[in-house]
Amino acid sequence: MKLKGSKTEQDFRIQLTKLHTSLFQERLNARLLSVLQMSFPEMRTAYLIGQTPEQGEDLYTILVNTDTIAAIELDRYNLDAKPIVGRLSLQDYSKGLSKINQIKIAVALDLAQRDLENN
Repeated sequence: MKLKGSKTEQDFRIQLTKLHTSLFQERLNARLLSVLQMSFPEMRTAYLIGQTPEQGEDLYTILVNTDTIAAIELDRYNLDAKPIVGRLSLQDYSKGLSKINQIKIAVALDLAQRDLENN
C-alpha cells in the first residue's frame, strides 16, 4: 500500500512512534521487550500494532523488523507464567485486514524500514 500523507496516516505515525518509544525505553514494558528479544534474537526494531487486554492476560501484536508479526500473550497476574509467542509472516497477517488496519501496517512498515536504514 502506498502512503499518501493523510491525516489517518499521520495519526498512526504519532501513535506508533509513541508506542515504539514506550516499548524500548519504559520499565513498564520490560517484560514484553524481554520476551521479544528472547523470541526474536534477530529483532532490530519493533512496532506495537495491537494490544488487547483480556481477563487474565494481555495480547500483543507486534511488527518485528519488516517481515514478521509476533503474537504474544502475557499473563497479567502470574509473572512466572511462560508467555505464549506466535510468529506469522507479514504477508499472511495482512490478508483480509480492513482498510484502516492496512494503513496502520503500512505506516508501521514505513517506520520500521526507516529504523533499519538508520541503524
